[in-house]
Amino acid sequence: MPCVTGLSSTPVAGSRPRDNGLGSRAAVLLVFTSSAAVLVVEIVSLRLLAPYLGLTLETSTMVIGIALTAIAAGSWLGGRIADQVSPRRLIGPSLGVSGAVVALTPVVLRTTAEWAPALLFLIASLTILVPGALLSAVTPIVTKLRLTSLAETGTVVGRLSGVGTIGAIFGTVLTGFVLLSRFPVSGILIGLGILLVAGSALVEWRTRGWLGTPALTLVIVAGGLATMVAPGGCDTETRYHCARVVADPDRGSGRTLVLDGLRHSYVDIDDPTFLKFTYVRAIASVVDTAFPEREPLAAYHVGGGGLTFPRYLATTRPGTRSLVSEIDSGVVRINREQLGLRPQAGIDVRTEDGRLGLRRLDAGSQDLVVGDAFGGVSVPWHLTTVEAMTDVRRVLDEDGLYVANLIDHGGLAFARAEVATLSETFEHVALVGEPTDIGLDPTGTPQGGNLVVLASNRPVDLSATQEALDARKTGWKIATGDALTSWIGDAPLLTDDYAPVDQLLQPYSPQSGQ
Repeated sequence: MPCVTGLSSTPVAGSRPRDNGLGSRAAVLLVFTSSAAVLVVEIVSLRLLAPYLGLTLETSTMVIGIALTAIAAGSWLGGRIADQVSPRRLIGPSLGVSGAVVALTPVVLRTTAEWAPALLFLIASLTILVPGALLSAVTPIVTKLRLTSLAETGTVVGRLSGVGTIGAIFGTVLTGFVLLSRFPVSGILIGLGILLVAGSALVEWRTRGWLGTPALTLVIVAGGLATMVAPGGCDTETRYHCARVVADPDRGSGRTLVLDGLRHSYVDIDDPTFLKFTYVRAIASVVDTAFPEREPLAAYHVGGGGLTFPRYLATTRPGTRSLVSEIDSGVVRINREQLGLRPQAGIDVRTEDGRLGLRRLDAGSQDLVVGDAFGGVSVPWHLTTVEAMTDVRRVLDEDGLYVANLIDHGGLAFARAEVATLSETFEHVALVGEPTDIGLDPTGTPQGGNLVVLASNRPVDLSATQEALDARKTGWKIATGDALTSWIGDAPLLTDDYAPVDQLLQPYSPQSGQ
């Protein structure tokens, strides 16, 4: 009878397949948990990097690409090594080392971003690659342990592959809908690290025990303590932002809302008519001259932040009804708890996406729409398109006005494209900003920052607007007509089908300000 080596396709009668010390339930648990952990790390990394790189298409693509590379590398190398080394010896170290790296990720990334930003991409890649690859190696290692017969190969591989996919789905849903809305990102990663190291110790407990577990536990403890003093921390981590409220040392009732490291809003709790940021004074100048003094308005605000302008309207135009769509419930809570927002007639804040909020409004129901949802490092592209602006025009009455804050730097490619898009939608468009930024001072070099664009289907008294800008000491001018057309140049129109906003936008630079 010929001798056959390797796995037997038909087990010897009366014998039982080996389990190599790893039962079916334990195998399922390991594969499920490690696959879920990979997705938790991927999604939380996006949130962790957002304050420094922006929540842009490029950032998301980079993180997803690195995570997929880690999964591919871990699966390939894990299977290869499992064929050469006892698989049983690999599970504990894979879980333990990945847990330590995950727990250290918050302090390492934030410290790098503050002290060595040139290395941020490299360090970010490693903090995703290393744990992602180690965790992805668990599935082929466990599969090797569970393969005891060729007759079961399809069943074992298929079952564990399916369990891994279900685990990844679970990790995605859990992180997006539960964890990020209830816990800070540092807490999520440190907690996950603790679970992985604990799992490593449990796996090794029945056998020789892995000597590295106590050391990794100390690493996690050190990482947790370091996170408390690492730069870049937040007073509050909301679902979308790293948020802080900073008191104004020169004005007792003044507060600055900082989101992802950028000054987003300034609120004077006792005097809502005090407008510190130049762009807000510009918006006030436009609105004050576009409508009769103290006339109450029906106003819709896309983006809330510190609700500076809704408060201003409520004070200067009693009876104004401001409806605000703010996507971040955490920011709304900060307004109520730290920025003195009291229940008052005229300001209704809804936690919702601005584009969806627009769709719910009746045609011709608004006198004013204010757009202030754009940031210095990222822009919600779906609020920039012809279709979105058509919806803005729909909800405005025939004398209605749209005014928006734009933020761009460098060549201002995004700002030009957005103004071109508005010019396609409205009959009258004007741009307010520093003369060098809007093409009115050809001797200067555009620096970028905040610009204010206004659009309507009726003429606006721009001479009165300029007087108001001068009275508020903004130093800003107004571009319209041929000057604005020349400034726009060949900028593309932004549509739902084609809106390369992340590629057009020049990110915020520390030298610029509001």
